[in-house]
Amino acid sequence: MKSEMNLFSKFENEVKKIIETFEFGKDLKLDTSRISVEPPRDVSHGDLATNVAMVLAKQVGKNPRELAATIVGELEKLPDIGSARIAGPGFINIDLEPSFWSGHLGLILRSGDKYGAGLVGQGKKVNVEYVSANPTGPMHVGHCRGAVIGDALANLLTFAGFDVTREYYVNDAGAQIDILASSLYLRYREALGADIGAIPEGLYPGNYLIDPAKKLAAQYHDKLLSMDNSDRRDLLRSFAIDEMMNLIREDLSSLNIHHDVFFSERELHKKIDGMSEIDGMLEEMRERGFVYDGHLPPPKGEVPEDWEDREQTLFKSTLVGDDIDRPLVKSDGSFTYFAADLAYFKNKFDRGFKRMVYVLGADHGGYVKRLKAVASAVSNDTVELDVLLCQLVKLLRDNKPVQMSKRAGNFITLRDVVDEVGSDAVRFMMLYRKAEALLDFDFQKVTEQSRDNPVFYVQYAHARTCSVFRQAAEELPDMPIGEEDLATADFTLLKNEGELGLIKKLAEYPRIIEQAAKSDEPHRVAFYLNDLASDFHSHWNRGKEKPELRFINDKNAQLTLARLAMLHATALILASGLAIIGARAPQEMR
Repeated sequence: MKSEMNLFSKFENEVKKIIETFEFGKDLKLDTSRISVEPPRDVSHGDLATNVAMVLAKQVGKNPRELAATIVGELEKLPDIGSARIAGPGFINIDLEPSFWSGHLGLILRSGDKYGAGLVGQGKKVNVEYVSANPTGPMHVGHCRGAVIGDALANLLTFAGFDVTREYYVNDAGAQIDILASSLYLRYREALGADIGAIPEGLYPGNYLIDPAKKLAAQYHDKLLSMDNSDRRDLLRSFAIDEMMNLIREDLSSLNIHHDVFFSERELHKKIDGMSEIDGMLEEMRERGFVYDGHLPPPKGEVPEDWEDREQTLFKSTLVGDDIDRPLVKSDGSFTYFAADLAYFKNKFDRGFKRMVYVLGADHGGYVKRLKAVASAVSNDTVELDVLLCQLVKLLRDNKPVQMSKRAGNFITLRDVVDEVGSDAVRFMMLYRKAEALLDFDFQKVTEQSRDNPVFYVQYAHARTCSVFRQAAEELPDMPIGEEDLATADFTLLKNEGELGLIKKLAEYPRIIEQAAKSDEPHRVAFYLNDLASDFHSHWNRGKEKPELRFINDKNAQLTLARLAMLHATALILASGLAIIGARAPQEMR
């Protein structure tokens, strides 16, 4: 049944089978990888469109329209195809028999919430790393978009049949943690009654450290004041990281985001028998020729005063596509961030992930090439690496920028946004642009109940389907309308152009899932849901104008059952897509 779900793949295979029956298809080694079957841009052109003649014409030495004419003749012999015709320079437009759509509606109902699922993943292990914000404070709105895109992508890949691990890399070994510890110590002294004055420049000023500091004071009283500096620093670092990660988990939970793995950078530096995971990685990569001791050329342009030409341990990333080789060890003997990143990638590779996705902020654009170099070197080009860069979000209220959060001190927190508009609105709207496009998030627009608010529009469509079933139960109490009853309906009674158009839109869902999963583009699901909701609401409105098109017809039970079956299929797919996005499919709107 899975092979039948994506009707576009089904007919693409049929087209390729036809080509194989031609003499040139048997004799020539044809490149058929660019052949596609897809919905026409203009629905008046038919149900399907294929570029097969355009792709193969040059390979077989024929005029595209001449080749298309031959293919059309064979296509029209297939039982599900009503007609096929040539368009433009050699495209082929296809109309399917009405009976095909009746049969496909039955397939949707039989598949239930598994319609469109499991078509491409085949259980392949995928690691999706997203958010990975420094544990130095609450989540801010800049993290929000990457968090939603990463989580929706993980949902999408799971639905498509991949074995997905959702991962958060905790940067808890850098200098920013020392700053966090110093900031917490200042607030701890304040909790003990000291007058700390203005927060010094360079420390974190937000009020979010006040409660952890009070908790620290309640637990240790004034013992930290007389503690050895080194011991105090270690205690403050661990305590601060734990408190901030609890805060971050709570923030993410408000968006219904829950990671499978929180991987600590400190684990990469931890020594076991004198050897850390970074040490082991460097040793292995040196044996493979990727780590060496050498000199880097001076930076391009004006050379900084503190630059020194010294021998250092380097990663030979220029062997695998990077612009320059990368330092692995600082002048003080500590490891660079890049060394930890290299060890972290190897750790994931050793855990068996053959596809890895990194969801990063747009300011990490310069990191992509070096990350691809790491993937190539560590995996010997066996890992499929995808890096998604998420552009900024501009928060607006009445077209004016939103002011900073008092709680955070200098930024808008994720929780501020979720508390005001709700998780559903945040998740849907963060996906309503491509990741690489800037996003304006207007508090007023995302809460209004109108056609211009896509999350309301889509959820309202699902609520409307549920309302029809409640109405049917009231008006036709003796009519069985359970899922098993709907499956027995006569779908051939659905002949209206609006009804067939809605079924055709439902049938696009598996293709959308496949394309979105292959390209790491969960926004495609949000776009599709908005289009489906539009088709549904349009058909609903036709029923207002023409009573004979209404879903419930008390004079024709069989037609009512068929229309309710179509309605149930619509609800299934709306709910499925909303689940991927991470939003609710409400049964009623208030």
